[in-house]
Amino acid sequence: MKRSFSILMSRFLRLCLVLGSILCLLALISCGKEKRVTRVDPGTVIDLSGRWNDTDSKLVAATMMKEMVSRPWLEKFTRAKGRDPVVIVGMILNKSHEHIDVGTFVTDLEREMTNTQKVVFVASKSEREEIREERKEQAVYSREDTQKRPGQEVGADFMMKGTIATIVDESAGTKAIYYQVDLNLIDLENNIKSWYGQKKIKKVVERKRHLF
Repeated sequence: MKRSFSILMSRFLRLCLVLGSILCLLALISCGKEKRVTRVDPGTVIDLSGRWNDTDSKLVAATMMKEMVSRPWLEKFTRAKGRDPVVIVGMILNKSHEHIDVGTFVTDLEREMTNTQKVVFVASKSEREEIREERKEQAVYSREDTQKRPGQEVGADFMMKGTIATIVDESAGTKAIYYQVDLNLIDLENNIKSWYGQKKIKKVVERKRHLF
């Protein structure tokens, strides 16, 4: 009788130990999945993965637009025409190995271009279609004194086009990512490339090795 009781107690204790271990493991897993969100200043540089990010987009846009308006094409145009050039941003192709939000980069380019106060940029093709549709609706539904007439758009003098490309080199847990952004400004009247700009960024991403 005593032997049977000892066996039962031994099994019960082992079961308690197993259950306790399982509960501890679940608690650790649960703690490991907890998320912590920290608010930071939008201007703070954060580079977690090494991939193209908002900082790269803003830096490249600011640098290239500042360089663009410092070149001779601008003075030559304003002297000949007596006004600021009108620019439209065309296709910026992503030829890199990453998914890059080109639309955000275009917005950064347009903002920096406007802030120079030396060039004027006009709406893109998709934006113009929406605006033209609005003018059509105004002609039908809006008061005559508030309607916007067609045929009053400002034509662009230049179109900006470009590419974003990458080269990746990787060895022994260390990866070098080389970004190259090329932009050129094309005269819409004669197809001459009036300005060519290039910006390069190189990042080294190292994976930490754990001892255990």
